Amino acid sequence: MGYKVMKEEIKYEAGVCNIGIDEIKKRKQAGWIGIITTIVIWVLFIWFDAPHVWRFTLFFPAMISAVGFLQAYMHFCAYFGFASLFNFGDIGKTDLVKKTEFRAKDRKKAWQIIIYSVKIGIVIAVVGYYLPL
Repeated sequence: MGYKVMKEEIKYEAGVCNIGIDEIKKRKQAGWIGIITTIVIWVLFIWFDAPHVWRFTLFFPAMISAVGFLQAYMHFCAYFGFASLFNFGDIGKTDLVKKTEFRAKDRKKAWQIIIYSVKIGIVIAVVGYYLPL
């Protein structure tokens, strides 16, 4: 006897959710790419005994990773939030958010994701700088 696994129903909710399953997968991928890039760059800095000040550049891939994972976790694309868009279908196909109050909620959530990501990037860069390796 087989069971049919239903995909979690996700729908647009202003300031809460503006992307569907396929877009979430895309954001997770970006998160993993950012983590791997951060680790590879950090290892290369250690391997080549680069000056510690270069480790602050870990901010960029770490922030990209954080943006990807936060968007996936929150089911919310920051870019879409700023652009007043949402997508629950095919990648690349978007719909416009028409209500002004919904657009304001979406921008607020987008800023939250960006601010959290910048803070995470800063923490990773500072930790990478001070690690004794």
